[in-house]
Amino acid sequence: MVRNHPASCLALLNIEKKRRTANAVMTSDSEDFGLSGPLHLNSVDWTNFNHRRSVAASLVQGAYILERDRQEKRQGSQALAPPWWGFFHFKLIRQLVDDADSCVFGAIYEYTPPSSHCNDTIDRSPRYVIAFRGTINKPDSFSRDFSLDIDIIRNGLHQTSRFEIAMKAVRNVVAIVGDSNVWLAGHSLGAAMAMLAGKTMVKTGNFLEAFLFNPPFLSAPIERINAGNVKHGLRFASSVITAGLVLATKGNSQTSQSEDPFAVLSRWTPCLFVNPADHLCSEYVGYFEHRKKMEEIGAGAIERLATQHSLRDLLMKVVRRGGEAAEPLHLIPSAYLTVNLTPSLDFKRAHGIQQWWRPDLHLKHSLYKY
Repeated sequence: MVRNHPASCLALLNIEKKRRTANAVMTSDSEDFGLSGPLHLNSVDWTNFNHRRSVAASLVQGAYILERDRQEKRQGSQALAPPWWGFFHFKLIRQLVDDADSCVFGAIYEYTPPSSHCNDTIDRSPRYVIAFRGTINKPDSFSRDFSLDIDIIRNGLHQTSRFEIAMKAVRNVVAIVGDSNVWLAGHSLGAAMAMLAGKTMVKTGNFLEAFLFNPPFLSAPIERINAGNVKHGLRFASSVITAGLVLATKGNSQTSQSEDPFAVLSRWTPCLFVNPADHLCSEYVGYFEHRKKMEEIGAGAIERLATQHSLRDLLMKVVRRGGEAAEPLHLIPSAYLTVNLTPSLDFKRAHGIQQWWRPDLHLKHSLYKY
C-alpha cells in the first residue's frame, strides 16, 4: 500500500485551501458593489431608460445580498448589501421576510436624492421601489425558494404566504404615495412575484411601473429551435389547439371587452428583460413575435383568444372535467420587451441579474400592445 508523504498531504491541503479561498473571493466579488456594481452610473439620468434599468437591477441585487448577509452573519461594516442602494441615494425602509424560514426575499427602498439635484433630473425617478430577489442556491434558503419555484410551475404562487406578505407590502406603500410613485422590480422567482403583484394591483385600478428581469415563462422551449418555419408552425398549431379548447370549455358564451380581464390588464405595460440563451424566459420573445405574425396573416382572432390561455392549464381542466383553472401567471397582454442579444458564455450568465446593469449590452427593444 502506498502512503502519502506528509509533505504531499500538506501540499494537497494548501491547494484545497487556495481553491476554497478562490471560491470565496469569487462569491464576494459578485456581491461586492465596488467590484461588480455599475460604478459608471455616478450620475443617474432618470429620463434614460438604460439608467432606470441598471438602478432597478441593482436594487434587486441589494435584496439578494441582504439575504446573503443574513446567511453569512455579516453585520455593520462587514455587510455588503448597503452600497447596492446607497450608491443611488436610496434608503432601505424595510426588509421583506418570509414567515416560513425567516429568509429575506425582498426589500422596500425610498429614494432620498441630495438637495443639490435639480428637479428635472428626478422627474422619472420613483419615490419607493419594492424589489424581490430570485432563488438562492444556499441551504438556508434554497428549500423554501425551490418550493416556490414549484408553485410557479403549478400556477399556485398566488396561494403562498410569501406572496401574501409581498402583496400586503405593495398595497401599503401604494396607499401612502399612490401608484405613480412606486416601482416593482424582481429577478427570476422575484420577477414572477413582481409580475403577479403588478397584475393584482391592476385589478384595483393601480398601474405600477415594473422591471421584470428573466421572468419565467412556462412553455415548451420552442424558441430554442433554429428553423424559423418550424417554430412558426409549432406555435400556429398550439394557438389553434388552445383557441379550440377555450371555445369547447366555455361554449358559446361571449365576454365583453369591459369584462375581459386580459383587455383590462392590457393597459399595464411592464418592462420585461430576457436573454435568448436563458430557456427559462426566452419564450417571451416568441410569445410576442408570434402574436404579431398571427395578426399579419389574418389569424389575429385566433391568437387573441389563445394568447391569454395556457394550453397546459386547459388540458388539465379537461382531464379534471370541469373546475376553473387559475389565471396563468406568465401570460400578459402588453409589455415593453428588452432582449439582450449580447452572446452569453453559459446559462448562468444568461440568467443572472448581473448582466442587466452592464453599459455595453447589445439590446433590442420592442413595444407590444394587446
